[in-house]
Amino acid sequence: MKLRNKINLYTSVLFAFLIIVMNAALFFLFSKMIVDSELDTARNELENLAQEIDQSLGQIPPADLLRAYAPLDGVIQIVQDVNGDLKSTIGSNSDENRKLLDEMDEQFYQSEQTEELVLGNQHYAFSSIPIILPDGEVANLQTVQSIQSAINILQLFRIVLVIVTLLTLVPVLISSRILSSFIMNPIISMIETMKDIRESGQFKQLKLEGKSKDELHIMGDTFNHMITLLENNYEKQKQFVSNASHEFKTPLTVIESYASLLKRRGLQDPALFEESVEAIHSEAIRMREMTEQLLLLAKHHEQWNIEWNDIQLKPFLLQTAKAFEQAYNRKISFICDGTSIVRTDEQKLKQLLFIFLDNARKYSDDDIILTCEKKNQKVLIHIQDFGSGIGEEDLPRVFERFYRVDEARTRQNGGTGLGLSLAKEMADVMGIQLELKSEKGAGTTVTLMFN
Repeated sequence: MKLRNKINLYTSVLFAFLIIVMNAALFFLFSKMIVDSELDTARNELENLAQEIDQSLGQIPPADLLRAYAPLDGVIQIVQDVNGDLKSTIGSNSDENRKLLDEMDEQFYQSEQTEELVLGNQHYAFSSIPIILPDGEVANLQTVQSIQSAINILQLFRIVLVIVTLLTLVPVLISSRILSSFIMNPIISMIETMKDIRESGQFKQLKLEGKSKDELHIMGDTFNHMITLLENNYEKQKQFVSNASHEFKTPLTVIESYASLLKRRGLQDPALFEESVEAIHSEAIRMREMTEQLLLLAKHHEQWNIEWNDIQLKPFLLQTAKAFEQAYNRKISFICDGTSIVRTDEQKLKQLLFIFLDNARKYSDDDIILTCEKKNQKVLIHIQDFGSGIGEEDLPRVFERFYRVDEARTRQNGGTGLGLSLAKEMADVMGIQLELKSEKGAGTTVTLMFN
């Protein structure tokens, strides 16, 4: 059974059950109230009759007295228990009412008694109350009165409730259908979108209508977010494969050429052997670095696992500068105004700084200047070199993957064309703005801005 039909069936059955239970409870409660009211009325009337009849019993014959007080739709009688034998005196306005006594068991009660009787498909209120006769004997004054009019009203009320229940089930069925459609439409839309994606191979998103923020809207929004992640990862994968196949072609060709050269003449020419091994080793290192950078660039922002911490910027930059100096034996001039605290990922910020410092080292033989300052409520880090610089026409593209300003020089220095792309990706993840200023022949300044 489809989920839509299940929702429709379960909600309809549940609502129908609730309506039937409520109406049944209402009917039985109302019936009890009506019957109890009729019985109370019959008992109160009998108590009043007992007082009046007690005053006239010795003066008027019992049969005539009871006939005078007999109800129009019932009978009245006095029942005595004489040595274990029951003796009754009956008062009635019609022979038809007197037949009621033939259908009921004559009984003597020691205390007051009130109950409902069903005689010949007719409902009656029976009441009995003890009285004292003029000769001192104890007897029962009993009445049997019809309450069929109240029962007829209850039967009519029952028919009305049945009709109302049946009529109520119609909007219940319609509303359950609407409810199932309301719940299932986003799910069906999601299923159709998934089928389209599977058949066409193209990523698609749900069209979310309205401004509701219920669970169905959240589900659709989550689905769209998931599709966006899949699409981004798919595009990154395609780009990774394309970039890797393109960029690995050159070093693999170099390695293959030198390997072939070694195979033919390497043993006879030591200089050629040394040149070939050096070239193969250099290209292998470049391929390893390129692979590591490509894998980092293939990550989505949410997969970087940023560990946010507050760090003192001045000692952090000083430690980073000293580590770089020792690693590459290059002089770095460090200038920092005051003490600033930034919230960032310490390790990834260090990696980001190393990328720019390494670029400055490769393309400049002079000292590198590392400075920090606070300006307009923003913390700024500047990395300045005095190398060949970058032309104005190349500045907008330096963060593109595999873009090289000087192809020959970049290859000579072992660059992959991915360093600045990786730096831009990391900066975006950490919320750092990058600004690049350069002048041909005068050097380059990179600025990192923390909000």
